Amino acid sequence: MKKVAVIGAGASGLTATKCCLDEGLVPTCFEMSGDIGGLWHYQSEDREDQGSVMKSTVINTSKETMCFSDFPIPREFPVFMHNTYVQRYLEMYADAHQLRQYITFHTEVLYYMHRILVPYRCLHDPEKADDFNDSGQWMITLRNKKTTEKVETLFDAVLVCTGHHASSHVPVFRGFSEFKGKVIHSHDYKTPYQYENKRIVVVGIGNSGGDVAVELSSVTSQVYLSTRRGTWVLNRVGQNGLPIDFTHSRLVVWANSLCSLRIKEPMARHVLNSRFDHAAYALQPKHSFFAQHPMVNDDLPNRIASGSIKVKTDIKCFTATGVEFTDGTKEENIDSVILATGYVIGFPFIDTSVLNVQQNNVELYKYMFPPKLRKQTLCIIGCVQPLGALMPTSELQCRLATRVFKGDVTLPSSDEMWKDIRRKEDTMRKTYVKSIRHTIQVDWIPYMDELATLVGCKPDLRFLLLTDPKLAWLCLVGPCTPYQFRLQGPGKWTGARDAILTVKQRTLYPLKTRSLGFVPNQSQSGFAIFSFSFILMYIMFIWVVFEK
Repeated sequence: MKKVAVIGAGASGLTATKCCLDEGLVPTCFEMSGDIGGLWHYQSEDREDQGSVMKSTVINTSKETMCFSDFPIPREFPVFMHNTYVQRYLEMYADAHQLRQYITFHTEVLYYMHRILVPYRCLHDPEKADDFNDSGQWMITLRNKKTTEKVETLFDAVLVCTGHHASSHVPVFRGFSEFKGKVIHSHDYKTPYQYENKRIVVVGIGNSGGDVAVELSSVTSQVYLSTRRGTWVLNRVGQNGLPIDFTHSRLVVWANSLCSLRIKEPMARHVLNSRFDHAAYALQPKHSFFAQHPMVNDDLPNRIASGSIKVKTDIKCFTATGVEFTDGTKEENIDSVILATGYVIGFPFIDTSVLNVQQNNVELYKYMFPPKLRKQTLCIIGCVQPLGALMPTSELQCRLATRVFKGDVTLPSSDEMWKDIRRKEDTMRKTYVKSIRHTIQVDWIPYMDELATLVGCKPDLRFLLLTDPKLAWLCLVGPCTPYQFRLQGPGKWTGARDAILTVKQRTLYPLKTRSLGFVPNQSQSGFAIFSFSFILMYIMFIWVVFEK
């Protein structure tokens, strides 16, 4: 049986290990720390080479859209889970599938030696070079972090599950070295307590910047949130109190594909500004809603309205004690600066002849496979930024990768891979504002369908419409949950249908903490879960007809 190295025991590494076992491969998972969970395993101390959530982090996607496709999150868990619940879920997943026995902890991967691409002098047995040229095997150098002992091990394939949130991006500002206050990256931010009564500047308005600013604003004397472009803000809770990602249905994606930007943009702005006027709150950017990864934050407008957060322009320069912004305003007596400026994507343990990342541009087929390799035995997992949940995305990537390793799925030629890569790069340039942040964006449902088509597990709605109309209807107009990719094809799960039919009940279950003492009127709630989808689809349909 083929031996597969899995690098990292976070969410992606765990599902990679499980997918290897599902396909009859032999995985060995290497983890630098002493426990599973990766980013979700909160650590109070800073770890230069590993990311960790801040103590208060709550996930932005609902539990029914973020779970692994054959392992629903317990119904009693919150709709939007605190990081401790995410960690508990990953531990349950690992224990249910007995994955810990395949994990080697406190082990660092130093570099890969690919027998095709590494210089001849690196090989211990030159006579076997031609054999390895055909096999596509990898020699991995490992180091025990406790004993510092190094070993080399040969594997038939490798799944890289280290994510893209470990190496901090630190921009250069004029006068930065003169600033006497404390400067950290949001990567190293854990709790707000040391910032009580301080004056803080948070740089960057992504999800991390918004979360840090909101949390600090409850204990500091003032928070300034600096942004170059502004942002559009989504909230977690949507129509009828249901998760906002429940509106992300196949029907909405289809309707969205029919409309031009000049139709979609005013609709999106109307919906977002109906919650609060982004221009009045100094947040509205010049660019389209669809041109930037949106921020998800329920509290930011309230904090701005209360004055505890003040939105500022980009930073022009630093002084010894303050900051000057590009609009000419200045703020003095600044105690600390927190850089929520994103991350640098990189895989230093992979030879640059295999994968060379420049300015966060990652040239991978389906954001997974290096097109240069003669043998597709290396796959990068989780190196995407979906407009949706990452965990089921990584899982489907692993399902595809393991079937490629096994030989059940054949990828297209190198030329076809490069064409697909260039098409995605062109779409990225045309869609998003130019930024190192926007190089690995994917729209969740279309991207998942691309992967599922290669795996052979994309739901066939026409077939379902004939054989199971109720299920087909829910798959079309309901939230696109990961269970849909277990209905048919390889890896089919018998519990997928029931999981789809009971999504709403499991979502609302943890909210039932008090008996009302009466039976609420349910006359208009039969399809409340899908109302926003219907409204949006109808409006888009009318607009398309009008446009034509």
